[in-house]
Amino acid sequence: MSRTITGSDILALIPQRPPVVMVDAFYGIEDGVSHTGLTVGADNIFCSGNCLREPGIIEHIAQSAAARVGYIFTQKGETVPLGFIGSIDKLTIESLPPVGSQLHTYVTVMQEVGGVSLISAQTKKNDDVVAACRMKIFLQTE
Repeated sequence: MSRTITGSDILALIPQRPPVVMVDAFYGIEDGVSHTGLTVGADNIFCSGNCLREPGIIEHIAQSAAARVGYIFTQKGETVPLGFIGSIDKLTIESLPPVGSQLHTYVTVMQEVGGVSLISAQTKKNDDVVAACRMKIFLQTE
């Protein structure tokens, strides 16, 4: 596994900027599965009622997929492309994590054709599944 990327170094992997950064750690890719993290802060714009709300969980998953692509491109010395969510399906949200929770998201690429990837993602808090889904992501190529 590669070194953990945290802090402002995360910004090299994703296009989002504060206050919409929803990934605070990239733990690497092992056996084709990338692993990211987020500690839910009280100042998170997607928090309400002391919990991370559904749009924040979805955005965290999307940024986890973006961090994977960003990591791969930076390792090759290439410019990180912008990605766009084409669709989300099979979304399940089991719980809304409270402020202070440490989330871990695992992204697996199920299929890649051209600039389109179909990914499967699962977000956990401790050993409990918080959310899972599939996303179709389009990469902007020049």
